[in-house]
Amino acid sequence: MPPTTSASFSSPFTSTPPAPLTRPDLRGTFGMVASTHWVASATGQSVLERGGNAFDAAVAAAFVLHLVEPHLNGPGGDLSALIHVPGEGPQVLMGQGPAPAGATIEHYRAEGLDLVPGAGGLAAAVPGAVDAWLLLLRDHGTFELADVWSYVLGYAENGYPLVERVAATVASVRELFTRHWTTSADFWLVDGEPRPTGTLMTNPAYAAVLRGLLDAGSGAGSREERIDAARTAWATGVVPQAACALLAEPHRHSDGRDHAAVVTPADFAAHRASWEPATTAQFRGWTVAKNGPWGSGPVLLQALKILEGYPDDELDPGTVVGAHHLVEALKLALADRDAWYGDPDPAAGEAPVPLDVLLSDAYAAERRASITDDASERPRPGDVPGRTAYEAPLREQSPDPDAEGVGEPTVSRVGATRGDTCHLDVVDRWGNLVSATPSGGWLQSSPHVPELGFCLGSRLQMVWLDEASPSRLRPGRRPRTTLSPTLVLRDDAGVAALGTPGGDQQDQWQLAYLLRTLVGGWTPQQAIDAPTLHTTAMAGSFWPRTWTPRGVVAEDRLGAEVLDGLAARGHAVTPAGGWTLGRLSSVTRDPETGELGAAANPRGEQGYAVGR
Repeated sequence: MPPTTSASFSSPFTSTPPAPLTRPDLRGTFGMVASTHWVASATGQSVLERGGNAFDAAVAAAFVLHLVEPHLNGPGGDLSALIHVPGEGPQVLMGQGPAPAGATIEHYRAEGLDLVPGAGGLAAAVPGAVDAWLLLLRDHGTFELADVWSYVLGYAENGYPLVERVAATVASVRELFTRHWTTSADFWLVDGEPRPTGTLMTNPAYAAVLRGLLDAGSGAGSREERIDAARTAWATGVVPQAACALLAEPHRHSDGRDHAAVVTPADFAAHRASWEPATTAQFRGWTVAKNGPWGSGPVLLQALKILEGYPDDELDPGTVVGAHHLVEALKLALADRDAWYGDPDPAAGEAPVPLDVLLSDAYAAERRASITDDASERPRPGDVPGRTAYEAPLREQSPDPDAEGVGEPTVSRVGATRGDTCHLDVVDRWGNLVSATPSGGWLQSSPHVPELGFCLGSRLQMVWLDEASPSRLRPGRRPRTTLSPTLVLRDDAGVAALGTPGGDQQDQWQLAYLLRTLVGGWTPQQAIDAPTLHTTAMAGSFWPRTWTPRGVVAEDRLGAEVLDGLAARGHAVTPAGGWTLGRLSSVTRDPETGELGAAANPRGEQGYAVGR
């Protein structure tokens, strides 16, 4: 997916790329970093300039993201990442922690719950992000941990800028903080008000945690042993002790009641991040790699397989027919996600997710044949021989007068969270690629732990309290995350790493990007700048897990012809402003020339790509 020059540009699409671009398609041969925050991108590039590889750069940038985007991720959260090392197949870095041993459906039902709350300690999975980043550094990095952490320590101890969205998020949960989560109020409020945007903030408690982890490995003999010592200290030291002690006290959750968390230090000690082969599918000669069906990644693969059978000119998201095909393919794939995806336990005799069927050519053709010229009414999971599809509960959207925010986490005064996240892509001169989506541990996820400088996450809100669901709550199993980075390969060579924040929209916005670049021939920045859309006609992954029948949310810039055309086909279209949807970033590499590229999202004025 190398950038296309204007001189050679031609496209089967009738819509035209945006012009002028908000920023250039970066091109070079040394290294590229693109992320959702300019400080993280600059950090990653600094590591590349010092001789580090893409994995060193990604880890350094990721820990900085904990500070500069605390409303979107934190050390108490989770991540999913894909990496490509030349000559090796794409691998998934699995940083999604499981449900604690005490997290049973029976316990949550006894608490009077029919859904896992969207905020509060009962929603906390075991944090997986920090251990996963350390695993990546150990296995594929070259830097010492102290050198990688010099950036985050410098910011935590000397100060880092707060973006506007941090203050807005804090303001939206100020009442929750002051009335119930007083440790959060002590950290995030000054004289009862959010810290002003643009001020420098420090986090000495988090810096002390990291320095303690470095001290744990100071006597080890090798770089790898030092990293492993830090991993052990993270899982068994002050972090689990302090976090679990605080959350064991009943505190306010998003259901408006007080509950005690069930996560314990033993849950921390039992978890380690791991590697898994990527799940892949072919589309127009490209290999697209995703995480497995314990997450949402195969949604993108299923949608691409369905769309494969249409001619190129019917895949343009900027036309009525292309947008309709995109939305309907996504609705079918998302219905299958709710019906089949999860983290089955082979030791308990649970059947695997039937990806062999869901990603087959025959199944894709059958699903494609069910798409008509009109919007489908309800989720329609496909048939898998010998299996019964789960039908997720469908709760109608209802106005929430306390809700705030578009694109960022939507939170209410009682802590209702519909989540967002960060994203980071890196490519280096050796052809290594990283696409990573860290998330969770948002400042509004659960009460702030003063000794640590952060809180735990709320990923368990994505499980169902229903024994029939493949993504039901089970101790030791992973919640079905929405974190969904992407790699694109051609003839086993890595050519692109991309992704976006956005909860259930992540694979949807990436689908529009891939159609524009792989089929339309657009450059990465053209595809990122272009107006996009997504469907809300499925059970949402975030509390309170609502849906909008036939729902489509679209940027106004798609134009009246497209929006009216979708409405005429029966879609319930909600215009979302001109520059509101999509938070994509991307890095690319041409395997023939070694030329590198990068592009980043202009929406929100935070994302940046850098490189040379």
